[in-house]
Amino acid sequence: MGSSRIPKRYLIVFLTFICTSVCYIERVGFSIAYTAAADAVGVNQSSKGVILSTFYYGYACSQVPGGWAAQKIGGRRVLLLSFLLWSLTCAFVPLDPNRTMVLVIARLLVGVAQGFIFPSIHTVLAQWVPPHERSRSVSFTTSGMYLGAAMGMLMLPSLVKYRGPQSVFLCEAALGAMWSLLWFSYAADPPRSEHPKATASGFGETLLPLKGSSKLKSEKTQTIPWKRIVMSLPVWAIVVNNFTFHYALYVLMNWLPTYFELGLGISLQEMGSSKMMPYLNMFIFSNIGGVIADHFVTRRILSITKTRKVLNTVGFIVASLALMALPYFRTPGGALFCSSVALGFLALGRAGFAVNHMDIAPRYAGIIMGVSNTAGTLAGIVGVDLTGRLLEAAKDAQLDLTSPESWTSVFSIPGLLCVFSSFVFLVLSTGERIFD
Repeated sequence: MGSSRIPKRYLIVFLTFICTSVCYIERVGFSIAYTAAADAVGVNQSSKGVILSTFYYGYACSQVPGGWAAQKIGGRRVLLLSFLLWSLTCAFVPLDPNRTMVLVIARLLVGVAQGFIFPSIHTVLAQWVPPHERSRSVSFTTSGMYLGAAMGMLMLPSLVKYRGPQSVFLCEAALGAMWSLLWFSYAADPPRSEHPKATASGFGETLLPLKGSSKLKSEKTQTIPWKRIVMSLPVWAIVVNNFTFHYALYVLMNWLPTYFELGLGISLQEMGSSKMMPYLNMFIFSNIGGVIADHFVTRRILSITKTRKVLNTVGFIVASLALMALPYFRTPGGALFCSSVALGFLALGRAGFAVNHMDIAPRYAGIIMGVSNTAGTLAGIVGVDLTGRLLEAAKDAQLDLTSPESWTSVFSIPGLLCVFSSFVFLVLSTGERIFD
């Protein structure tokens, strides 16, 4: 791994890809293990919901502090500390559904720890990756989430069956410890010089579009321009699209199994490995979007601004059509196709808004990522809860959950949000660097 033939930045990107994969294995793994343990002792659905949602409250609280810490302390150090914290929590917390308070505290700790991870990753990538490689680097890194989710759903149920729910915690802790060792051994801060970020990426500072002064100040002493960040319309374009992306993602992740089982009357066990196709599609399309975006920028086919807008718009508009069509597909194959298209093109859209943090503010990419990811986490909380209320309202209105009408509003809301968000990004976003 330390071969001098491999540029250091490629190794950094690969390690962040493994990082996001392990994080999502942990998230999926807890849901699988806790559900099995809770069902075995008869825990009611309301109590299960409290435990399963606790992670997101901790996760939402630490996004902005994570960006600030990565800016002040360094993304490399914060990433290592975050991984060690959640890995140790998994290693030492007993999975006992009757000890509710212990599990609530544990999930809060894991959520807070993992909330520091993505702002830190964006800070690290902004330092190491040159502009013409950013799209595919960020897309590759974030695609680890979807591959991790797919691997967790495919493999961890068997671990629960043969070794028990607690074994999932120990497996996750071991994966976290192994990644921490790799990161400690091979990651490094970028080289320092008169132009530290340009030197780190191996390219001149002139390749970074910049409005205003090009004089670089020390990262340690520079004051974070909170007011300019909050008042920036391009930042709000990113925040709105992050909210919509995660609203759609979390609604599908949490309620698609219910749609298959109650809406279509088919058990997930009967679907075999095909139920992983939406997540595998996200993995594939996320990387396709990154390669296309970097090709457009490198070959000067489109400017960075137009590249971001085109991919974001195509991804979100196609996803919106698939989402709104989903309740009218009355076969498992049709519903699987629709959900795969929706999630795949949402992932394609990440080559627009999700990379834009580093276009407009490479120095503050972690902070802006923390702000936008807070919105994304809140979207998950709101979307998952609202979907449950919509389905309860449908039942109160004497609608059968097997009818498309019961699910129309569930999938139309994220579909319409995609249309609105793509319009916002078209009007407000830019690919130019606006924070020096």
